[in-house]
Amino acid sequence: MNRPNAEQCPAGDAPVQVADLYADTCGPTPNWRSRTRGLTVVALGTLAAGFFAERYGTPLTLAALLVGLSLNFLSSDARLHPGLEFASRTLLRWGIVLAGLQVTYGQIAGLGPVSLLAIVATIGLGLLAALAAARLVGRPPAFGLLAGGAVAICGASAALAIAATLGERRVRSDHLAVVLIGIAVLSPVAMVGYPMIAHGLGLSDAQTGFLLGASIHDVAQAIGAGYSQSEHAGQIAAVVKLVRVALLTPLLLGVALFLRVDRHSPGPPIPWFVIGFFILAGINSAGLVPSTAAALAGQAATALLALAVTAVAMAAPVSRLAEMGWQPVFILVVSTLAVLVAALSVAYFLVG
Repeated sequence: MNRPNAEQCPAGDAPVQVADLYADTCGPTPNWRSRTRGLTVVALGTLAAGFFAERYGTPLTLAALLVGLSLNFLSSDARLHPGLEFASRTLLRWGIVLAGLQVTYGQIAGLGPVSLLAIVATIGLGLLAALAAARLVGRPPAFGLLAGGAVAICGASAALAIAATLGERRVRSDHLAVVLIGIAVLSPVAMVGYPMIAHGLGLSDAQTGFLLGASIHDVAQAIGAGYSQSEHAGQIAAVVKLVRVALLTPLLLGVALFLRVDRHSPGPPIPWFVIGFFILAGINSAGLVPSTAAALAGQAATALLALAVTAVAMAAPVSRLAEMGWQPVFILVVSTLAVLVAALSVAYFLVG
């Protein structure tokens, strides 16, 4: 299917990037005035989430998700829809671009070929397990990819990036919301439970750091769990986890290229925000970004992704979440266990 242009849309309508990132539907183009109400509510909700996160020591993504769900009733007001759509799509994509300044390709090379291949294999196993579980329970492959990527790479951030790349025709807002909720539950459980597993098996600091960095969903919780064991374990967990985050880049590239091949349509082969992520990661890898600028970009990326999470939770059709049943949870748990088993095997047999 080719993208519509202005001549192909009805009078007064223009192509809008609402259905998916390739803008293959028509609709009225929102202006900034129409977005103000929704963006104001999203911003206020995200500020409240930031307060709760700082006050109670919870991850910002989890706080934004909970606040957004508590404000879900406001989505019945159509005047908020343009702002919610802008936050959950455009702000999300700019957040993904800025996140490129948080990774370097040197982080990948620094681990060495054996550890790198082990991390890649762990991620691949998590993705395959999610795809297999999705097929087993009759869910589409896109949902399996979304859930598996969130588990295998970096939790909510990966889920948001993968959902943006897949587009809403393949991953509905309720699909993304249920994955975000599942990750928000599973990651703290992993943060508490995985160090207990490492201690029970008598793993060394290096082995524990690899296990935690390679298996816990959320970045902050993976690193926090590592440093809760020892400084050495925390350092290894941080590097391994950041390598997992860096591997989001080739995953997004693979998804984007596969979708273009599948669509058989003209246009750029890779979405602009994936290209932007690549470019900024390359600039950061070359050491051209001052540490202060990288830190500010990281804060901006965190803020934009938090705004997107709040908007997604506000706009999610909650009634559909209940209708989805146990299958999404099953897919997330299967992928989580696959990643845990793979990371534990590598830590036990290959890490000194």
